[in-house]
Parts: sequence; structure tokens; C-alpha cells
Amino acid sequence: MVDTQSYDRIRALPIWQGTISVSPLTGGLTNRNFLVEDAAGRFVVRLGADIPEHQVMRFNELAASRAAHAAGLSPAVVHAQKGITVIEYIEGRALTPKDIRAPEMLARVVAIVRRCHRDMPRHLRGPALIFWVFHVLRDYAATLNEGDSPHRAMLPDLLKTAETLERAAGPFDIVYGHNDLLAANLLDDGDRLWLIDWDYAGFNTPLFDLGGLASNNEFDAAQEARLLELYFDTPPDEALWRRYRAMKCASLLRETMWSMVSEITSELDQDFAAYTAENLARFRTALADFQNS
Repeated sequence: MVDTQSYDRIRALPIWQGTISVSPLTGGLTNRNFLVEDAAGRFVVRLGADIPEHQVMRFNELAASRAAHAAGLSPAVVHAQKGITVIEYIEGRALTPKDIRAPEMLARVVAIVRRCHRDMPRHLRGPALIFWVFHVLRDYAATLNEGDSPHRAMLPDLLKTAETLERAAGPFDIVYGHNDLLAANLLDDGDRLWLIDWDYAGFNTPLFDLGGLASNNEFDAAQEARLLELYFDTPPDEALWRRYRAMKCASLLRETMWSMVSEITSELDQDFAAYTAENLARFRTALADFQNS
């Protein structure tokens, strides 16, 4: 079905030069993305409202996107208004989990993640959010209870586990995190990497991004050890391993409960129940690893 309303909104923007072409882009569960070409070039148009149940606030995404460009991490924002952001198009390919697991690429990915953590606060303007996964989990549980989720019975145990993980993951350093390190959010233009999609950006512990990077891209133990060594410039000791494993579990639990909430709130044609089951199984595997460490 052609989304004529979105096409009309895009065509009505005052920034285009000459005749434009508009085509949908695949991907994106918190927004709709379109490729637009006019006489000046190619652009990505992102359409999306706030999603409070997932802590996605568009003012925060816009501020992070602008800071990321200023830090040399992301393409420029060329226009923004309520519900619409227009970004320069990058000619490149999205990475895959297999790409990221390759040793040379992993080093490049860790370098751009470190730059995000270190450099973003220097360029961020206006109010800034914190993305604290344990608050997110508690808020998700409240949403699931209020929405009569089919998963309500397991929530007390999940929240108890989250409390254990929160205690184990400290002490906490605070950086500015991307907080959604899927392979598709990293682009390679043949010369350099770009980090995109700042929906969940906010101050956080670096271990959340590292745990998310590993779990999203199916790292084995050796790749996790290399990830930590690259990031911290030294092989991980036992204490760091435990903190990291706790935060990796929290990242997987957040993905699981994100999907549970999406089951009862999302209008997208996605099999969120299957995604919940997949991530719940992965969380339980990681939790067993943490408990046995």
C-alpha cells in the first residue's frame, strides 16, 4: 500500500530544489525512512513521533544527531521540524554481524564507539537524557502490567534478576552512549565508518554499549575478550568480566522486554511474540553464564 500521506508530507517540505523522487527505505521499527533525491543531492527523511513507552523522544534524537555530526560520527541534519528529520544520504553499505566479528572491522567499530562515548558530550546542546537500562526495565514492567501482557506472570522474577544485575554491574563510569548498536546502524562508505540512528542515545555506562554490541552481533568469548581489550586498552580482569557480563544480561533483558511491550503497543506487522521468545532464550543463556562466572 502506498503511504500517500507520508509522501505528501515529504514533498511539502520547503527545502527541495527542483523535481524530487521519493522512495521508501527498509528497516526502522521506531520510524519510517525514505530516500529523497532532488537537484542538490540525496537525503534520508525520517518520520516519527515520540514513543514514550520506549523512552524515544525526538528532541533528544535530534540533539544527538547534530552532536554526532559535529563530532564527525554521523551525516549532517539538513532540516528538522515536528515529526520529520532530513539527513544527508551516505553512499555506503550497512554492516552485518559477520562483518563486525572480523578482527580488523571490530577494531574500527570499537574506535568509533569510543569516539561516541568520549566526544559527543562536547557538542551536545540543550537538555540531555540518561538511558539507564534498569529504569527502562522497571518502566517496561509497569507498562506490561497495565496492558495486561501475557508475560505478566514472569515479571516479578525478571525484576528481581534486574536488581541483582544492577548491583553487580557497578561501579559505573558514565559516557554518552548510542545504546542501540545493531550492525545496521554502522555504515561503511569504503573509506570510513558512520554511526547512525540516535533514537535511544543518552548518558550511560560504556558497558551497556559493549554488551549490546556483543549480544546483537553474536560474539563468542574470544571476541568479547578482544572487544574489552580494545576498548579499555588492557586485557579484562575478573572484576571487569563480571561487570560486563551483568550489563550484557541487562541489555538482552531490555531487548526482550522491549519486544514484550511492542507486542501490546506496536501497530507494525511484525512477529514480536517470536522475537520475544528468541531474546528471552538468549537472555537466559547469558544469565546462566553470568551466574556461573
